Amino acid sequence: MAGENAASHRRDPIKNTVGNAAVQRRRQHAVSVAKERREAMFRTKRLCTEVVSNDMDVAIHGDMMIEEEPSILEAQTLSAVEELKLAISSKGKDTVQKKVNALRELRRLLSRSEFPFVEIALKSGAIPLLSQCLSFGSQDEQLLEAAWCLTNIAAGKPEETKALVPTLPLLIAHLGGNVAGESEELRDLLLSQGALIPLAKMIFPDKGTTVRTASWALSNLIKGPHPEAATEFIKIDGVVDAILRHLKKSDVELATEVAWVVVYLSAISDVAINVLMNTEIVQVLVDRLASSNTLQSLIPLLRSLGNLMAGDAYTTNILLDPGHETTDSIIRSLSKCLKSEHRFLKKEATWVLSNIAAGSVAHKQLICKSEAVSLLLELLVTSPFDIKKEVAYVLGNLCVAPNDDNDNDNGSGIPFLLLDHLISFVRNGCLCGFIDLVKSSDLEAARLGLHFIELVLRGMPNGEGQKLVERADGIDAMERFQFHENDELRVMANLLVDSYFGEMYGVDE
Repeated sequence: MAGENAASHRRDPIKNTVGNAAVQRRRQHAVSVAKERREAMFRTKRLCTEVVSNDMDVAIHGDMMIEEEPSILEAQTLSAVEELKLAISSKGKDTVQKKVNALRELRRLLSRSEFPFVEIALKSGAIPLLSQCLSFGSQDEQLLEAAWCLTNIAAGKPEETKALVPTLPLLIAHLGGNVAGESEELRDLLLSQGALIPLAKMIFPDKGTTVRTASWALSNLIKGPHPEAATEFIKIDGVVDAILRHLKKSDVELATEVAWVVVYLSAISDVAINVLMNTEIVQVLVDRLASSNTLQSLIPLLRSLGNLMAGDAYTTNILLDPGHETTDSIIRSLSKCLKSEHRFLKKEATWVLSNIAAGSVAHKQLICKSEAVSLLLELLVTSPFDIKKEVAYVLGNLCVAPNDDNDNDNGSGIPFLLLDHLISFVRNGCLCGFIDLVKSSDLEAARLGLHFIELVLRGMPNGEGQKLVERADGIDAMERFQFHENDELRVMANLLVDSYFGEMYGVDE
């Protein structure tokens, strides 16, 4: 995620509210969607398992195939390599079709599972055969099948991936791919061989199969951890126009792969974010989000929007005008995702909302007027822990306005409390959810819970906050940090207990 948020200055620990904590979190992970999310993206390689027919694109995913015994699959892999060897050595008018059929069968086997039989294919001599099939002048279908076989081999173990090095010049010319996702060393090698510009040019036409495959390869090539490749890519003439065109007009599968490219661009390159935010990318992503219904397409759209919303606050506030249909549409779409049965989708949508909620007061009010709040309050109670933590960020952000918001500057350096929001959330039972976070072993979650307790104690009228915290077992939750090894949490918790529940607490009663 990019750039420093306008409200990201750090406050005294006890005065550092949830809103500032959320922004601080984004600063600390400026090159990541979120720590676990980005680490997972760096680790995960997405096997390209589509089958291409002569006259149309047909997607068949590996998990839809009937599983067979490993011994049978091993034998089939050996047989497929032998068939390819025979097809390459054969002569005649049907030679090309024989090679395509053999390549398709080998690619099908290499796409069968999370751990395809790469080692068997390598030992049986698949690499030099596939390299021959990548020779210039070969038919497109043969090139594509051979390149897919190689990139799925690249999804194997690091030592298996390195076996592809001799094929890199040809592979670069035709595709790129999973080899770029295996390690920084191999990704740098691919870039040094000149992969970026040829791959970028492959997304310019409107050929669905070519663009989808090239986009998939590019997402592996630019995904980091360093921003240089992403920055170079976004500066190539025609790239931005192609990205926007495909997101607007392409089918779901192609637009999904292009959206993954935007995910990595917006996750690691400030330059890419600045370029994209000066286009209609937010509107295009929101429109696509509103019309998408599958998990596979929604995830990269949500991540792209979340990354962009975590950037410069001024630009975000302009692009997401609270009175504009685009802003209303994204809130509706995110609310739809919160209702999903997919926990991963709920988490992604909540994360995007947390970034919007960290914006202006007008953005906070817009969320509070939507059905998103009631959904979030329910998720805080019923969801798994990781989603609860994301929900807590949203609700906490909605309760404070940065003190550099001129309309809400109280002159004290303490973020301005939006009491209507805070009181409404507490009245609807959110406090117990935050106290549960304080009781958790997750230090970030505990810090988040302590910040919200401070808001309740400081903001609820007529001293009501103290009674509410006590009834919800908040005092005991805070006292567990009395001798905690984490200095910040220990100071925060002890100061809250001493300030609001000291010797004089309850004397009047």
